[in-house]
Amino acid sequence: NRYLFNGKHLEQITSIGPRTVGSPENENTTVSYLLDQIEQIRSESETGPHSITVDIQRPSGCFSIGCYDRITNIAVKLQPKTSAQHFMLANCHFDSVANSPGASDDAVGCSVMLEVLHSLANLSTPLKHGVIFLFNGAEETILQASHGFITQHPWARQVRAFVNLEAAGVGGKELVFQTGPENPWLVQAYARAAVHPFATVVGQEIFQSGLIPSDTDFRIFRDFGNIPGIDLAFIENGFIYHTKYDTPGRIHTDSIQRAGDNILSVLKHLVMSDELADSSQYRHGNMVFFDLLGLTMLVYPAHVGTVINYIVAVAAVIYLSGKCLLTSSGRYMRDLVCVVCVLVLSWIFSLVTLLFVAWLVTLMGRSMFWYSHIHAAVFLYGSAAVCILLLIHTLVKNRCYRRAGRVDLAELFFDGSLLLWCFVLFFFTHRGWCSAYVPMMMVLFPLISKLLLTKLFRARGASLQYSVLYLMGLVVPYVYIMFLIRVIFEVFTPILGRSKDEIPPDIIMASLVTVATVILSSYIIHFIYLSRGTKRVLAVLGSVFMLMFVLVSCGLFFPYSADPSSPRPKRVFVQHITRSFHTLNGSLQSSDSGLCINDLDYTGMQHITPHIPQINDSISTHCQDWLSCSRQFLTSFSHCFRKSWYLPAPEVSPKAPLEVQLLSRQETQWGTVKMSFEVKGPSHMSLYLHPHAGASLSSWSFNDWNFVFYTHGLDAPVWRFWIEILVSTPQRSSCFLVFSRSSPQTCLLMRAWSLWPSLLIIYLVQTDARRRSSPS
Repeated sequence: NRYLFNGKHLEQITSIGPRTVGSPENENTTVSYLLDQIEQIRSESETGPHSITVDIQRPSGCFSIGCYDRITNIAVKLQPKTSAQHFMLANCHFDSVANSPGASDDAVGCSVMLEVLHSLANLSTPLKHGVIFLFNGAEETILQASHGFITQHPWARQVRAFVNLEAAGVGGKELVFQTGPENPWLVQAYARAAVHPFATVVGQEIFQSGLIPSDTDFRIFRDFGNIPGIDLAFIENGFIYHTKYDTPGRIHTDSIQRAGDNILSVLKHLVMSDELADSSQYRHGNMVFFDLLGLTMLVYPAHVGTVINYIVAVAAVIYLSGKCLLTSSGRYMRDLVCVVCVLVLSWIFSLVTLLFVAWLVTLMGRSMFWYSHIHAAVFLYGSAAVCILLLIHTLVKNRCYRRAGRVDLAELFFDGSLLLWCFVLFFFTHRGWCSAYVPMMMVLFPLISKLLLTKLFRARGASLQYSVLYLMGLVVPYVYIMFLIRVIFEVFTPILGRSKDEIPPDIIMASLVTVATVILSSYIIHFIYLSRGTKRVLAVLGSVFMLMFVLVSCGLFFPYSADPSSPRPKRVFVQHITRSFHTLNGSLQSSDSGLCINDLDYTGMQHITPHIPQINDSISTHCQDWLSCSRQFLTSFSHCFRKSWYLPAPEVSPKAPLEVQLLSRQETQWGTVKMSFEVKGPSHMSLYLHPHAGASLSSWSFNDWNFVFYTHGLDAPVWRFWIEILVSTPQRSSCFLVFSRSSPQTCLLMRAWSLWPSLLIIYLVQTDARRRSSPS
């Protein structure tokens, strides 16, 4: 029953093309293919010990800032023929963003689930519990399908835990980056069963901190279903995530085979376990978990980790206190404090220098030069960081410690690094961060290494043998931390290419390189005090930095790449729109048509203008309000607060114009005005309410926000909603509705009603999302 991937499902699903919610490709073609494959599996396993039940769900509902109507879920229940009371849930989504075939996000997840379903259904031994395979058809639209299942489907009440298959990149290893909440038995099950474990609690704490601008169905199952789970995602090559380059050919078969092996093994283990029957009694505390280079996993409860961390930290303090007691008049303590200050100041100077270099690079217009050449960032920022550290410590050695013995001085700086890592360990543990295991390793292994080598160190001084043995003692923490740093850069570098943060990405990259340099140099820095001179090393590092700075300044490293084997596209959001502006009495004031363009990274249009001169700062505009921005609100609120470009273009018209009707208007006993509307339109619509001065939104059909995103599948009924407005002073005003549609073009229309005494502007933006963004 080993998982064997053949690639048929992935090729068939992605050949359909982009699968946006509400499109025939998503609601009909993909659904038909999945149902055909599930039926084949059911027929093949009919004589076996398991039964398969299929249910097509068309849920409707609202939550957060989203509403949905008749979207599609395919739920498949696999259970022993004797029936089961408790179920695992395996979840994937078959919809995609508008401009991508969605191979990794998430056609590959659905392909793996089909074959895992086939393997489990054909087991000769019946499962102890059941599995529900959820193929959800609306994840890219704010996680709506998973909400529809977990809050409305009758099977959801039998789900005890889940495994969610996602992607933040294209291929590579699938990382377990979220677990729980609590329920340590789930992580333990993964550790026991996964054939190729790849997991770290560091990823979980980074993701849940909000530093990564993304979300998954994990949150829906956790928050609305109160169900624990495991979140897995491909993280490699995030440069082409959500682009047209996310094709099956870019996902290595080994990656899919590896993911299938892990998921099949973990599901088999969980559905045969006793914990699944009553998971509530195992719901206690968090877990510290991490793999060792994919070979094995270490898992232990967080409270055990706290004890281990404090024991290690106290052992280091005892080691340092013992040294302090062996010296008279507190000289060692004074020297140790001075060393700690030197170390901290060297790190601060290094960070400040790199931030200054990053500012210069940004000022010269060479931002993100490392996007396609990560080695360039290492050579520029890394050489600068090491050079500053080396220079400061060389000056300290020559000016402040000329008479001190090299061996004693080196040991003093080792103790200073150890003390600083103890501070970090105490802080992480006190905050309750499970990732405290990282500083724990950076205290434990160097301390053990130093204790074992103390006699040799004293007997032979700064010998080559000592240096080699000392470095060997650091192999375990250093190899692991270099592996962890590589993963962090692999995740964050592509994110900086689709982030609209005001902080220049080079500032972030320089900060990451500084932190990595400080961590890796912390126990190596004392070799400077053992060496006789550092002039040659400084000369080499300085030359590397100057050479790289000149090359970057000359623009040798272009941020983006069209290399077919490894593309690094620039992401640009383009809408072809027609706008109509009306006065308060409903008459047409003005209208225009054009391309509304927004860049999705920090470099703006500087690399596009040379090829398309019309897109320059003369047509740029800062969005002062929602109307002038003319944007599809689904993408991101933050995009509207930065510069946009509006290029005149021919008029466009939607294929199916949206119809809006005011059904009723009445004054309530509370002094408000309540209006009801009816809307017919395409599958993606957004509604934004902006009251005039003197009016406020009292309540409406949806939530506490003044924005809602609405999605529907095929054959959905009319969308009805109401708004209630409170007006402080009666006066005549108007209610504006702005409509837009992209298929692939977008049209904005406006219509006005005279409504008294309400004072309100309504922006209603609709789109079928067929061309939501385009890489160029």
